[in-house]
Amino acid sequence: MTDSLLTLNAGSSSIKVALFDAAHPGGADDALPSARWSGQADGLGAGLKARLRVRDAQGKTLLDEALDGSHASHASHQGALAALLEWHAQQGEGSRIAAVGHRIVHGGTDFVAPVRIDAALLDALARLEPLAPLHQPHNLAGVRAAMAAFEGVPQVACFDTAFHAVQPEVNRRFALPRELHDAGVRRYGFHGLSYESIVAQFGGIAPELAQRRVIVAHLGNGASMCGMRHGRSVATTMTFSPLDGLTMGTRCGHIDAAVVLYLMRSRGMSADAVEKLLFRESGLLGISGVSSDMRALEASAEPAAAQASGISSSRWCSTWAAWRPRCAVSTPSSSRAASARTRSRCANASWPIANGWACAPTRPPTAKAPRASPRPTAPSVRGCCAPMKSR
Repeated sequence: MTDSLLTLNAGSSSIKVALFDAAHPGGADDALPSARWSGQADGLGAGLKARLRVRDAQGKTLLDEALDGSHASHASHQGALAALLEWHAQQGEGSRIAAVGHRIVHGGTDFVAPVRIDAALLDALARLEPLAPLHQPHNLAGVRAAMAAFEGVPQVACFDTAFHAVQPEVNRRFALPRELHDAGVRRYGFHGLSYESIVAQFGGIAPELAQRRVIVAHLGNGASMCGMRHGRSVATTMTFSPLDGLTMGTRCGHIDAAVVLYLMRSRGMSADAVEKLLFRESGLLGISGVSSDMRALEASAEPAAAQASGISSSRWCSTWAAWRPRCAVSTPSSSRAASARTRSRCANASWPIANGWACAPTRPPTAKAPRASPRPTAPSVRGCCAPMKSR
C-alpha cells in the first residue's frame, strides 16, 4: 500500500483538496509535485450555487455534481468537506493517507513556519478567529474534520501570514501607539501560501524572476497584491485582516476608518452588524446588487454590475501603478486576471502610495522631456523598496 499526502484548503467560499504521492516525484530536476487528483467545492454560502468537482492529474473529470437538492446539507463548508472525503473513501485506491497539510489563514505573531497540530495549537489558533472571521473558523473546521476522518495521522498547519513575516518594519506598523503594535495590532498580510507557491514556480520556470522585483496579484473572491524582492515579501495590500486592500467579492477593501465610526454612531449599527456589512455584504456584491462573482457581473446587463467591475479594476490599477516603476514582471495568480486593456490603463495611471506600501515611485524619463528631479524620500523607505535601475 502506497502512502499519500492530503492537502486541504478550506476558504471563505470554497474548499480545495488534493492528493499527492508521499515520495517526492520531482526526480533529478526537482520539479514541483503534481497531484494524483484534486477536488474543489465552490460557491459555498452567500446564496451561490455550490458545486463539487474532482479531476485527475491529466484534468479528466472524475466527479461533477451540484451540492443542492438532496445534498442541501452539503452546501455548507462542513458538508462539502464531508462529501469530498466520502468520495475519496469510495475509490478504494489502495493508498494510505500518511499526513494532512492544512492552509491556515492566520498565524498571528507566534506562528511563522509550518507546525504539527495538536489540541493546544487548535486552541491558540481559535483565539485568532476575530482577526479572520471569514476564514479561520472554516480552516479549523477542516482540521477537526480531517482529524476525525484520519485518526492518528499527523496534521500540519501552514500559515498564510508567515510569508509576510519578513517584511521591513516600516511596512509592518500602523501609525498607532507602540503598545498596540506590541499587542498584535499590526500589518500581517495574507494569501502567503499562494505567493510562496508562485515563487517556487518561478524557480523552476524562470529562476531569474525570483531575484528581481515582482508584483503578484492574487485574484478571486478574496483579492490582494504583493510586492516581492528576491522572492521575499516587501509589502502587501491586506494588512491587519483579510478585509483591507483591493475590492473583493463581498469585502469592501480599503476604507476610511471614520466610516466605521459613522456607521456605529450615526446609523446605530452594532459591531456585529458592521462586521457583516464590511465582510459579507460589500465589495462586488454590495456595489452591483447582482453577485460577488466577476463572471456573473461580466455576463450581466445591469449597469451596476459594470460599475462594480470597473471600480474593482480601478483599485487594482491604482495599486499596481504605485509599484510598476522598474518592476521586472507583473504576474496575476488567477486565470481571471486583468486584460491587456486594463494593463494599458494601469500604465497611464497616477502614482499614489497605495495602502501603506512603502515605495519610492518615480516616472520613467521620456524622449520629449528631461528627467524630473526625484521626490524627497525617507532613507528607510528607499532602503526597503528603492526602484531598480533600468534593464
